[in-house]
Amino acid sequence: MSAPKRNLITFSNPESIISEQFRTLRTNIHFLTEGKKSIILITSPGSHEGKTTTTANLAVSMAQQKEKVLLVDANLREPAIHFIFKKENTVGLTEVLSGKIRLEEAIIPTDIGSLAILTSGQMASHPAELIGSDSLYKVLQQALEEYDFILVDSPPILDVTDTKLLAHKSDGVILVISQGKTEIEKAVEAKKALEFAKVNLFGVILYDM
Repeated sequence: MSAPKRNLITFSNPESIISEQFRTLRTNIHFLTEGKKSIILITSPGSHEGKTTTTANLAVSMAQQKEKVLLVDANLREPAIHFIFKKENTVGLTEVLSGKIRLEEAIIPTDIGSLAILTSGQMASHPAELIGSDSLYKVLQQALEEYDFILVDSPPILDVTDTKLLAHKSDGVILVISQGKTEIEKAVEAKKALEFAKVNLFGVILYDM
């Protein structure tokens, strides 16, 4: 394996208490999905609340269990997955949705189990239109033919409309809130926004790493 990636404690220290908590989360997701192939969206009320780090570590934990996992960076406004995994972001989801490249050409393999990554790609001028397009649903369904789980890192639910559009293309949503940072009012507002959108809320994760 290569050098540990930034913020990936499930990779760098798999025997830690935090890594064990991610394994517990992974097991809970298996119960919730009943072992079926699933698209899972991870979001948070606001920015910098641990959403992306949680998504990345959950993806690693699942891949370590020999699940075929595709981690998709659907935050076209402020992408970060490529930073965590130290990957190029020259082409990705934006280019796939725009028809400039095929999905299989944009997917990046990793050296962590059976985990692969689809970065955000170049900044889009109209991200909401891309996220809301039928093309995204087709891309996710195509990916689901090859992978057991698609984990989607989305923008914060209270910041933009993108996340609500993404949520309707997912089988379930996980809300991440940050201990000591997320205001209670914002957490409640985010939960209500997801419930109003009538999505399947799997649960809430308290981030404290």
